[in-house]
Amino acid sequence: MRTITFNELRRLKDSLPTGSIKKIADDLGVSEDTVRSFFGGYNFKEGTCAGIHFEPGPDGGLVTLDDAAILDYALKILHTNA
Repeated sequence: MRTITFNELRRLKDSLPTGSIKKIADDLGVSEDTVRSFFGGYNFKEGTCAGIHFEPGPDGGLVTLDDAAILDYALKILHTNA
């Protein structure tokens, strides 16, 4: 389990290069909508909740992640493209 603020999670998503959502989904074997929901998206047709839990708090609130695989992959993409 990992905890991150909602605003940090959104900044991470907004920093990803174009096509990253699809790459993460394909490489981790989940739908693109599941990846979008992980980053705080709520409007999706397919996929599942990605094991995230929101709590009120500073900087948009706290997000507890049951499985940080999507977060870790996104960070890897950012570091590779830095």
